[in-house]
Amino acid sequence: MDNTLEPRDQDHVLIIEDDERLAGLTRDYLEANGFRVTLEADGARGVERILTLQPDLVILDLMLPGEDGLSICRRARSDYLGPILMLTARTDDMDQVLGLEMGADDYVPKPVQPRVLLARMRALLRRTEATETVGESRLNFGNLDIDSATREAWLHGDRIDLTSAEFDLLWLLASNAGRVLTREEIFSQLRGIRYDGQDRSIDVRVSRIRPKIGDDPNQPHRIKTVRSKGYLFVKES
Repeated sequence: MDNTLEPRDQDHVLIIEDDERLAGLTRDYLEANGFRVTLEADGARGVERILTLQPDLVILDLMLPGEDGLSICRRARSDYLGPILMLTARTDDMDQVLGLEMGADDYVPKPVQPRVLLARMRALLRRTEATETVGESRLNFGNLDIDSATREAWLHGDRIDLTSAEFDLLWLLASNAGRVLTREEIFSQLRGIRYDGQDRSIDVRVSRIRPKIGDDPNQPHRIKTVRSKGYLFVKES
């Protein structure tokens, strides 16, 4: 048994997966590693189960009977703040981008090794807690306020609708305002993995965050793209 990656006490994981054998094996592995697991095979019940159970993390298959994973993610996202990890049997970039645009926090192509899945889950769970341990808990940039304790942000006093992954990225950039963060640094901080040079998830999230914080997507003044490097959150004077 690997004792270097111990989870928090009894994190509750909801697995929405219609492959009963795969779901059962995943449940057994996660339970052996200290998680509490609930299974759901019917996509039509997916949103209801997420919102009723409010688990610490959701593992959501893309292709499901009743309702597909993209639709479930989109409909549940506004009322579920925990991380959603999407499973896809296809490696098409568009599937991954669509999943992120619907509010997924991460995606893993099938077949996935159990230890890889476990590591990605733990990275998501650690990330949710990480903002609470970063020194100053509230940042202000003129009309934009970001609070890591409540994991909320406001523009002109109005609460911004951010997914868990979007908030984490916004907080990371804002708490490093004035410094360029490379994609390698961002991936390491947020996903616990090395940047492979191809993954577009960070770019997709930045493009979704910009209009939410009042940034012009075409001529951004708050989150700037630094060519061939990464992103810069600009301090306001």
